[in-house]
Amino acid sequence: MNIIDEIPQSKTLEINALARKLKMEGKDVINLTTGEPDFPTPDRIKKKAIEALEVDFTKYTDSKGIPELRKTISKFLEKKGIHFTSEEIIVTNGGKQALFNSILSIVEKDDEVILISPYWVSYPPMVMLSGANIKILETKLEENFYPNLEKLESLITENTKAIIVNSPNNPTSTVYPRKIIEGLSRISKKYDMFVIADEVYDVLVYDDEYTSLTEFVEPQKLIYINAFSKSFSMTGWRIGFVATKNREVLKRIAKVQAHSTSGINSIAQYAALEILKVDNSYMIEEFRKRRDFVVKKAKSIGLDFVKPSGAFYLFFKVNTDDEKFCKKLLEEKMVALVPGSAFNAKGFVRLSFANSIENIEKAFERIKEFLGA
Repeated sequence: MNIIDEIPQSKTLEINALARKLKMEGKDVINLTTGEPDFPTPDRIKKKAIEALEVDFTKYTDSKGIPELRKTISKFLEKKGIHFTSEEIIVTNGGKQALFNSILSIVEKDDEVILISPYWVSYPPMVMLSGANIKILETKLEENFYPNLEKLESLITENTKAIIVNSPNNPTSTVYPRKIIEGLSRISKKYDMFVIADEVYDVLVYDDEYTSLTEFVEPQKLIYINAFSKSFSMTGWRIGFVATKNREVLKRIAKVQAHSTSGINSIAQYAALEILKVDNSYMIEEFRKRRDFVVKKAKSIGLDFVKPSGAFYLFFKVNTDDEKFCKKLLEEKMVALVPGSAFNAKGFVRLSFANSIENIEKAFERIKEFLGA
């Protein structure tokens, strides 16, 4: 059997296909499944893309990313207190390719990669395609979905090569506190593990101060992933990047990219040169307002959840089959949500508040009616 045949289809496909079908039939569907900001890409970035066409910046580029953009990303990270030189950064087709290239570059067949559950849907397929095995660290709603460090240590074997850490988290919107980040870093050093730090939602933090894994993880064992998809509403532009001070890993990542995609779209790279000149605080403040509104509404109808500290998701518990819940909610009330099973969390549902407050309010009224029925 081909390894591809062993990878399951995304559990969100059925819900999204049904939502599209109902929408085409003229039904008033409120789709709260999306994992992308609903704001337009900032004008400065769009105008820079037009400039790229006018100056004919349409040819092959360095497969690692144009030097000017890598320098821009280095300065962008510097403003966050994260230090990587332009030579330690590779620009990728979104954060997804950065993750995939990184996993391929550090694991061998039968190595183990630890995933903290609930986890983003693409982590397991990426690990499977690399030939490595998956170890799952379960977390609990009652513990704010924070990873239990003792349980983490109990999972580690001589074959454990890496752990993927995603904070702020998709789907739970949990932001790991400083003590958890320190603990994860300490354990990674003790067992000589790689830490793949997926921090694509780091801009969207609403309450406490954010702690990046870059503060504590051994530099030679850290692979840092980020993208402009969430922070600058550029999901379709496919601008992500990976950074590491491990030269051998960096060479491998560059090799994977050179032989797979040959780098990313030249026009998108040129446009991304404007990121240092864009003020994206209005997005963050709007998401904060929506978060507060969603929390108020969720409490009013008695949902069981952890208050989102970052990202833009409400992850709540349902006392039934989550896939059937989402399908029935869509069929009866025209509200599309993602079943928690997609994230290895049966009995939970993810609601994205990357939508207008008007639509979110309508959705909660329908969810309330659905639960009442």
